[in-house]
Amino acid sequence: MAIIIVACIIILCVAAFSVQNAAPVAISFLFWRFDASLAIVIFLSALAGAAITFIIVLWLRIRRQAKEKQSRQAEP
Repeated sequence: MAIIIVACIIILCVAAFSVQNAAPVAISFLFWRFDASLAIVIFLSALAGAAITFIIVLWLRIRRQAKEKQSRQAEP
């Protein structure tokens, strides 16, 4: 439950920060260049960070469960 509360607080902070910084900005990445609202850039960056964190945590949990399963099978 505490994780959900912390996640909601972080989401609200990112949303408030994004809305206050809605000016258009130029984005350059490798060969791409485009203009976008800073609010969208901030939101997408936070979303990408959350997705990467979720994937890493999920991968670590799967590895830990596999190790636990192996250790249980190895015991006579």
